Amino acid sequence: MSVELLMNIVWTMIAAFLVYFMQAGFAMCEAGFTRAKNTGNILMKNMMDFVLGSLCFFLIGFSLMHGTDWNGIIGLGGLFDPTSLGTVEEIGGTAVNMMNGLPVGVFMIFHTVFCATAATIVSGAMAERTKFIAYLIYSAAISLVIYPVTGHWIWGGGWLSQMGFHDFAGSTAVHMVGGICACVGAKILGPRLGKYNKDGSVNAIPGHNLSIAALGVFILWFCWFGFNCGSTTAASESLGDIAMTTNLAAAAATLLAMIVTWIRYGKPDVSMTFNGALAGLVAITAGCDTVSNWAAIAIGAIAGILVVFSVEFFDKIVKIDDPVGAISVHGVCGAAGTILTGVFSSEVSLGTQVLGVASVIAYVAAAAFIVFKLIDFTVGLRVTEEEEIDGLDMHEHGAPAYANFNLHRDR
Repeated sequence: MSVELLMNIVWTMIAAFLVYFMQAGFAMCEAGFTRAKNTGNILMKNMMDFVLGSLCFFLIGFSLMHGTDWNGIIGLGGLFDPTSLGTVEEIGGTAVNMMNGLPVGVFMIFHTVFCATAATIVSGAMAERTKFIAYLIYSAAISLVIYPVTGHWIWGGGWLSQMGFHDFAGSTAVHMVGGICACVGAKILGPRLGKYNKDGSVNAIPGHNLSIAALGVFILWFCWFGFNCGSTTAASESLGDIAMTTNLAAAAATLLAMIVTWIRYGKPDVSMTFNGALAGLVAITAGCDTVSNWAAIAIGAIAGILVVFSVEFFDKIVKIDDPVGAISVHGVCGAAGTILTGVFSSEVSLGTQVLGVASVIAYVAAAAFIVFKLIDFTVGLRVTEEEEIDGLDMHEHGAPAYANFNLHRDR
């Protein structure tokens, strides 16, 4: 085995482990931004996203995404045995199944953790009122048939990749897909009890632990270097440039989100500032390999401003209750970052970027609508009013996350 191949394997595996640890970041962030009585439920959903995502993506999703292209729409072959994909090459006297320049197992685990990331975005938007069994069914569905289809279009040799659509690490393929599913699910599910008054005015429902939420954001920022830099799947000279654009966009977005909230609300808002950091990370993910450092700052600044107004729009105008702002952070800023890649990179067509974003939105929204409606019709999406008031921890899991604490009762 050559030194170059060995380095590529080691780097891609390290990046995959970092992306896996994003599950911990999402779990902490979502738990902190929601109420204490639902903490255990949020933690379980984030755990099961990875568990179900790993199994479902291995059995079917990976093959649909990376199998032999069929008319630019879907991958074929390898169902239930994705290790059969790729080509057999002799390396150091041993026959190794290779795919995209890496052993199939290395390539597969890297894409498995990406699939789980797309799935887990939804848990925060549908938090505090979704049946656990309903969420498990959704989590399996996105890993089986939603994420892999558009993933094939973008990364598996499908029609968008053939057109030159550029989404280096997943602003659209991962984050916008999760954000659109979150939007559809939260809309069908309806708002939490007490979120809106009869006159349509909004009641804030603060999360219970900003410290935990902040820890989650710091973990996510750290792991995002694996997310973006790891998408090279090679220990190349471009890693430093990708890390710089990623970091600068996040920093600019955080600063702008803080400034906007300071102007609008009179004080710098903590939770919105942290969401600004995530918005910048999401937005730069599509073009982190092709835009300049100055363009990255501009993309991050736009995302930091956009996320504030987007959260207000969905909360007050559309009246979709999203406890953690996942629709705005991942859906809106994922789409914006992908399109802005076409604005700031001379190597990318703006028209192709817009077409790709619109196409993915159309497919994912339709597929998610069918999935959530079927779940609602069969097992039901929403818990009872009593269960929601008492908290999902006790009714869904039989134990509170904070034993022996006297938790605030909402009603």
